[in-house]
Amino acid sequence: MAGGANFVQRVLSYVVNEVVINGLANSPAFQRFAVRTSKRIEDISNKAVQKRQELAEQIKDISKNMEVVC
Repeated sequence: MAGGANFVQRVLSYVVNEVVINGLANSPAFQRFAVRTSKRIEDISNKAVQKRQELAEQIKDISKNMEVVC
């Protein structure tokens, strides 16, 4: 009996996933949300790369200054 319940659970899970995925895929509001979220993540990633480069340059400058002092 447990095997039958597992099968029914898997079928229900599949049906619910299909309904949710198709509903979201066809939803203009969700598509706008996804595009805005993707853009924000891309902007944050670009800023992180820029800050990392700036920090690397600052560390390099500090290192040079330390060499001059020593």
